[in-house]
Amino acid sequence: MVARVGDDLFGPATIEHLEAEGIDTAHVQVIANASTGVAPILVDETGQNSILVVKGANDLLTPADVDQAFEALSQADCIVLQLEIPLETVYHTIELARSHGIRCILNPAPGQPVDLARIASVDYLIPNESEAEVIGGMAVQSSEDAAACATGLLDRGLQRVVITLGAQGALVAGTDGTRVVPAFPVEAIDTTGAGDAFIGSFATFLAEGRSEDDALERASLYAALSTTRVGTQTSFLDRAAFEKERENAPRGS
Repeated sequence: MVARVGDDLFGPATIEHLEAEGIDTAHVQVIANASTGVAPILVDETGQNSILVVKGANDLLTPADVDQAFEALSQADCIVLQLEIPLETVYHTIELARSHGIRCILNPAPGQPVDLARIASVDYLIPNESEAEVIGGMAVQSSEDAAACATGLLDRGLQRVVITLGAQGALVAGTDGTRVVPAFPVEAIDTTGAGDAFIGSFATFLAEGRSEDDALERASLYAALSTTRVGTQTSFLDRAAFEKERENAPRGS
C-alpha cells in the first residue's frame, strides 16, 4: 500500500491493523502535524449509508511518493486507486501503470469531477451511481441510466466502465456492448463498504487469472455478503468463509 497517515492516535493504529492483515506498509508514511484520514458513517434503518470523508494525511500523498514505491508497484498484478489522494497523484499513477503495462482500476470515490483524458487509460473505471453521475454529468437511477452514462464515458475515451448499482447488480460497458451482472439476493443490514468489497475482490480475482465474467460474478457475491454484516472491514469475509458461502449461493435475477 502507498499512503500517508498522521501522527495522531489513528496513524500508528492504522499501520498496525494493516500489518495484522498481511499488508505491506513499507510505503505508508507517518506525517508530522497531520491527521489520519477518517470517514464517519451514518447507516439508516434500511441499511443504506452516508459517509463523510476527511482525507487528512492522504491528501498530502505526492507523485514523488508513488515514484519512490515504483519497485514494489512494478511487481503488482493490479493497482487500485481512489480519489482520497490528490488528483495529480492519481493521474501520475495511472500514467505510470499505463507506461509499464500494469493493470489499473480507478474507483472515483469520493465522487468529484476529473479530467477524463487523464484517466482514459485505466483498465476499469468503477463508480457507484452517485460517482458516475458526477463524472458522467447525468443522473443514474436505473440500469438504463447507467448504460447511457457508461456509453457516454466510453465515447469520451474510457476503455471499460463498471457502474455498481447496489441491489440492481453492476452495469458493465465496453466496446463489446453493455450488460448487467445480477446481484446476489441477501438480506442487507449495512451496505457500508460494499463498493470497496466489490472492487477489492474484483481486483484480486483478476490477479488470480480469472476471466472478467468470473471475477465480476464472484465480486458481486463478495460485496453482497459484506452487506449482511455490520461495519466496513469487519464485514469482509476471509477467503475460506467466502468459498463456503459461494458453494450454495443463489444467483440474482
